[in-house]
Amino acid sequence: MPSHPLRVAVVCSSNQNRSMEAHNILSKRGFDVRSFGTGSHVKLPGPAPDKPNVYDFKITYEQMYNDLVRKDKELYTQNGILHMLDRNKRIKARPERFQSCKDQFDLVVTCEERVYDQVLEELNSREQETFQPVHVINVDIQDNHEEATLGAFLICELCQCIQHTDDMENEMDELLQEFEEKSGRPFLHTVCFY
Repeated sequence: MPSHPLRVAVVCSSNQNRSMEAHNILSKRGFDVRSFGTGSHVKLPGPAPDKPNVYDFKITYEQMYNDLVRKDKELYTQNGILHMLDRNKRIKARPERFQSCKDQFDLVVTCEERVYDQVLEELNSREQETFQPVHVINVDIQDNHEEATLGAFLICELCQCIQHTDDMENEMDELLQEFEEKSGRPFLHTVCFY
C-alpha cells in the first residue's frame, strides 16, 4: 500500500462533466484528487450542436454559469448544464488544463482515448526529474450526466482497489483485468515517469 494517500488526477477534455463528477466523488471518499481538461478551450453544449459555448480555461465556473443564465436560463436548466456548473463551482473556482499543471500524481485517469493520448504526449514531452512512476489509465466514459456518474463510481472503486494494493507496480495489470471483466469496459494503461 502506498505510504501516502493516492494522488489522483482525473482528466477529460473540458474539465466540466466527467472529470468533475469523479473529482466530486473521490474527494468525498478522502482521496487527494485534482481534475483537469486537455482541450485548448472549454466547450459546453449550446442551442445547437454546431453552436457550442466556448470559453477560455481562465474563466470561472461562476462566470460561465452567469453567462448561460443570461443567454437562455430555461434551455441550460433543462439540459442540466446549470446544475453541473453549480456542482463544479462548489468544488473549485475554474477549470484547469492538464498541460499547465506540473504537480506529480500516482495515478492519472482519463475519460476518453483522445484525452489519454494527449496526457501521454504531455507527460512524455516533459524532462524526467524524479523518475517517479505515474500510472495513466483510460476508462471510456460518454460525455453525458448519467454516464459521468456511473463512470465516476467506477473510477472511485478502481482508486480504492489501487489504494489498498500492497504492490501497485506489480498488481496493476491483474487489477485492471479484473475491472475490465467486471465493468465490460476496456481499459488502457501506460506507465510514464516524472
